[in-house]
Amino acid sequence: MQPTSVPMAEPVESERCDAARNRALLLDAAALLVAERGADAVTMDAVAARAGVGKGTVFRRFGSRSGLMHALLDHTESELQNAFLFGAPPLGPGADPIDRLVAFGRARLSMVEVQGDVLRAVENSPELRFGGPARQVSLTHVLTLLRESGTVGDLPLLAHSLLAPLEASLVLHQVRDLGMPIERIADAWEDLARRVTST
Repeated sequence: MQPTSVPMAEPVESERCDAARNRALLLDAAALLVAERGADAVTMDAVAARAGVGKGTVFRRFGSRSGLMHALLDHTESELQNAFLFGAPPLGPGADPIDRLVAFGRARLSMVEVQGDVLRAVENSPELRFGGPARQVSLTHVLTLLRESGTVGDLPLLAHSLLAPLEASLVLHQVRDLGMPIERIADAWEDLARRVTST
């Protein structure tokens, strides 16, 4: 009697590739909807329709609208994280820590300008606003740069304080309601960062 053949791992790998492709398809559909209508108008139904899948697929993948928005933010955050962890200076390694801190703030503000509605939607979720992985990575990065620059004081609190003016809800209010240009906000943030690190 011939031994039963053992299935190869290819179907599992193919399934993983399909799952990753489907996830990217859903996130791309969500990003297009955000660009067209704003984050507040994006629903699980709309994302499913745009991606050409059933609503259940979206819920299975992300759990809730808040989960979808968080995944979309992580998707867009990965480029910023790669830039400050591995990219070219001054944002990436190799530059003076204060110059890197300034570059980080400016890059974050540019991202808020483009992805502000998504960031605001995530910030409005209490469990994700301050405890989400993306914020934790940013907080650790800022704290590391403060230490490397020789800044004195309560560094964890200073790191939180430097991130606060970069929050999407505040920046969107400044830009949309107060009419402040993003360049003015970035210049003011740089001034704040340089003052904090000059001690």
